[in-house]
Amino acid sequence: MGLDLFSDVADLTAAIVDIESVSGAEEPLADAVEEALRGLPHLTVERYANNVVARTELGRDERVVLAGHLDTVPLNGNLPSRVEGDRLYGCGTTDMKSGVAVALRLAATVTEPTRDVTYVFYECEEIEAGRNGLRKLAVARPELLAGDFAVLMEPTDAQIEGGCQGTLRAEVTAAGERAHSARAWMGSNAIHTAGRILDVLRAYEPTRPVVDGLEYHEGLNAVFISGGVAGNVIPDECVVTVNYRFAPDKSLDDAEAHVREIFAGFQVTITDGASAARPGLTHPAAAAFTAESGAEIRAKLGWTDVARFAELGVPAVNYGPGDPTLAHTKGEYVELPLIAECEERMRTWLAGPTTVSP
Repeated sequence: MGLDLFSDVADLTAAIVDIESVSGAEEPLADAVEEALRGLPHLTVERYANNVVARTELGRDERVVLAGHLDTVPLNGNLPSRVEGDRLYGCGTTDMKSGVAVALRLAATVTEPTRDVTYVFYECEEIEAGRNGLRKLAVARPELLAGDFAVLMEPTDAQIEGGCQGTLRAEVTAAGERAHSARAWMGSNAIHTAGRILDVLRAYEPTRPVVDGLEYHEGLNAVFISGGVAGNVIPDECVVTVNYRFAPDKSLDDAEAHVREIFAGFQVTITDGASAARPGLTHPAAAAFTAESGAEIRAKLGWTDVARFAELGVPAVNYGPGDPTLAHTKGEYVELPLIAECEERMRTWLAGPTTVSP
């Protein structure tokens, strides 16, 4: 099914939602996006796997990037889409096919933007990082992601969410000594010792750092616990997996050092981590976006792909229609007026007075 990029943004969103694109199966939607964009003479279009990149080449002083992922979580009886009142229901409506629809509409209709624009539509955001399409582009074709400022069209309720938190997972191990449970005093129960780890977590007071004017709320929490050998054995090991969400005033190394300090005396094994990203609101293009969009600004409490842009030296924010608390739910929906509002705000930002480089 073809996509009409000149249709109403609500109708375009519904059409995109109805092309099933669970992570790893984005090809039909990527094909439709590519076909629609290649029909626009003011854009150059490139395809890398199931990632589609379209660019204006107008010689403007600045280049901005608008990016959105094409994939969704697995279906939950929530396709095809349906409209009830001012709400469009269906898998991916809020996360983030409504944002993709806004970007596609802008790509089609803003033919003379004040800044050159790169539109990026990518695969596999909802699954493991190794398959993330934006990551693949950053490694294989970083020039396609180059820009002065980027907007990731994640659902934010049409508010600007600056930067993102970093995330780190670690296994904190309590050691003991095995013994028969009938002679427990001859061993040392690691599960009991793990209570000290939980005590640390219960007593932990998360900080609320202010970074570039935005307040972030950190968190350190247990997310898994495992231990035990058999019903008649005193366990010699218990592992508590913790997740640390940290503000962008810390590097990943800083976060690791903090976790190790908090759990001094225990074995700490770092299993996963992703850097935070600063708000990126000081660049002139970012300042213009915040001023011209009229949107409120807040910190992003979570990790998003803005961190990948930060690693490339491109400041980025999250901005898009949709309530992020509805993402991945069976009853996921997006408010139709909010999609139109996002489109109009971004159009105002992109379609002002033209400035051409000498």
